[in-house]
Amino acid sequence: MTAVEDAIIVAGGLGARMLPASSAIAKESMPLVDIPALTHLVMEAVNAGVKRVHVISSPNKDLSGFFRDNSHLSIHRKDIPSELISPFEGVEYQIHIQHVARGFGDALSCALHAISGPFLVLLGDNLLIDEHTSPSNYLPSNASKQLVKAYSESGLPCVGLSTVEDPENYGVVVMLDNRITEIVEKPRKEDAPSNKVLCGRYLFTEDTNSLLEKYDYDKFGEMQSIAVQQHWMKNDGLIGVDLSDFQWYDSGSPLPWIKSQIDHALRREDLSSDLREWLISRLQR
Repeated sequence: MTAVEDAIIVAGGLGARMLPASSAIAKESMPLVDIPALTHLVMEAVNAGVKRVHVISSPNKDLSGFFRDNSHLSIHRKDIPSELISPFEGVEYQIHIQHVARGFGDALSCALHAISGPFLVLLGDNLLIDEHTSPSNYLPSNASKQLVKAYSESGLPCVGLSTVEDPENYGVVVMLDNRITEIVEKPRKEDAPSNKVLCGRYLFTEDTNSLLEKYDYDKFGEMQSIAVQQHWMKNDGLIGVDLSDFQWYDSGSPLPWIKSQIDHALRREDLSSDLREWLISRLQR
């Protein structure tokens, strides 16, 4: 079985729903309380065993702060692991620019010339958290690690799934045992075949590049990546990995991100007591 040595973090979106904040700071730079989203994603990928991280960005997005050596700041917080201050420290990385926003499949194509073998994909505005720790006790997410485990057992491409109450906003899957047999993109709620949806984590196999050429953007548009996944479903198979036990946080728009901050803080040992007390007091006014 070929080892999974590469991860792609897709961070090319304009972040229009987060304007005006995203005009000053990339949405991937926005912190979940005190740790930036992109830092969480890099730590998750490294925790899954990858050796190289590929970041898909856009021409006008500034993520340079993540790639600088910020180790001099450690003197101010000696309790924080250095990799949280300089997340790409000791990690081989490449930055790829998606010059025109043409969807998920096209974004992957920007990096695939530099990858051989299977690879992880993490969407830049989706965090999946199972370890609600402070920076001084930081533990990375195990979400991508779960996909690598599923791939090592099956040798097949895998996608992460979560259970939601509003499937009409997502790609909804139909399952047979652990295999996905159909993906329905944003169905009407009453027509949704399940409440299991794609949640921004993928492990794609080496044939992805040739399949993206076969199911090209000119014909399939932004459904290109769905066409690739449908190809796998109809042939050897596509594995669904249930990540419903992880808290799924979305930094793509204001209200879900506010809810994410509160939920995560309420689960953190260093913040939960004081925040809970304040919330109770505030809601009684």
